[in-house]
Amino acid sequence: MPIPPPNLNPPFNIVRLSHVELHVTDLEWSRGFYVDTLGLQITHEEAGAIYLRAMEERGHHCLILRKADAPAVARLGFKVWSEGDLDLAAEWFSARGLPCDWVERPFMGRVLATRDPWGAPLEFYASMDRLPPIHQKYALYRGVKPLRIDHFNLFSPDVDAAVAFYGDMGFRVTEYTADAETGRTWAAWMHRKGGVHDIAFTNGTGPRLHHTAFWVPTPLNIIDLLDLMSTTGYLENIERGPGRHGISNAFFLYIRDRDGHRTEIYCSDYQTVDPDLEPIHWDLKDPQRQTLWGAPAPRSWFELGSVFEGAALSESDLKAQPIIAP
Repeated sequence: MPIPPPNLNPPFNIVRLSHVELHVTDLEWSRGFYVDTLGLQITHEEAGAIYLRAMEERGHHCLILRKADAPAVARLGFKVWSEGDLDLAAEWFSARGLPCDWVERPFMGRVLATRDPWGAPLEFYASMDRLPPIHQKYALYRGVKPLRIDHFNLFSPDVDAAVAFYGDMGFRVTEYTADAETGRTWAAWMHRKGGVHDIAFTNGTGPRLHHTAFWVPTPLNIIDLLDLMSTTGYLENIERGPGRHGISNAFFLYIRDRDGHRTEIYCSDYQTVDPDLEPIHWDLKDPQRQTLWGAPAPRSWFELGSVFEGAALSESDLKAQPIIAP
C-alpha cells in the first residue's frame, strides 16, 4: 500500500517520545546493567522501582525499571505541547473507541493513559518535573555516555494500519521498506521531533516492543561499551553490531538485558524537520537497507521482543522476509 501523505495539522500536538517503563525480574541486576554499565543516571529510587534519565535530559526520567514477577513493558510515554493538547488527545482516542483514563504518575502532571488499536499501552502528558542540567558534569559520564532517549521500535501485525493510525496523530514517515510482490509495507520509521524516528513499526507478531534506543555522542562510545561489556560479565548480552544501518544511516549496537528487553545504542542519523521531506523507499530484498555494513543480524533480532502488559498478540499475515546481509 502507498504511504499516506503526512498530516501536518494533527488533532493534537505531540512533541516527542518521552519514556518507557520496563518490568524486570531482578532489580539489582538491572541497576548494574542500565546504571553501572550503560551509564544512565538515577533520579529517584524507591522500593521496587528505579527512575533514570540520560545526560542531556531535563525531564525527571526517560526509563523506569520496576520489579515484577515476569518481564513486560508497562507503557510508552509521549510528551505533548500543552495541557490543551491532552484534552484534545482524550477526545481523539475516545472518538475511536479506545480507552482513556486520567492517571496519577509520580513526578508528572496530568497523564492520559490509553492504548492503540492493537493494545500497546500509551500515555501522554504535558508537564514532568524538571531537573537541573547535568550535561556538563563530565565526572558523571560513564559507560556508553547516553545523551537522550531516541526512539521506540515495535513489532506490528499490520504495519500499513499502524502507519495510518499514527500518521493521523501527526507522526511523519521518513523511511520505509515494502514488499514488491504484495505492495504492503514491511517496516516504517516515523517521527515528531525531527530525527529519523520517534517510533517505528516492523512486521511481525505483535504488538511487542522490539527495542528502545538511546542516542550517544560518537561511534567510539559504542566501541568503549563493547570493551566494557566483554570484560565485566556482559558478553552474552551483546546481540548484534556494531554496524551501520542503510535505513537511518545510524551507527548501531543492540544489547539485551537478562529479561530480554532490547536496547539499541545509536548515533549518526540525520535531520528531518522539513514538512515536505519525501519518505525514502527501500525494497525489502535490498540487504543494505537493514545493514549497510556489518555482520548479519541473528535470528533473535527478527523474532524476539518484549510483550506489552495487558495486550493480546496477533500474528502478521505478511509472510515476506527480508534478505539478511551477507
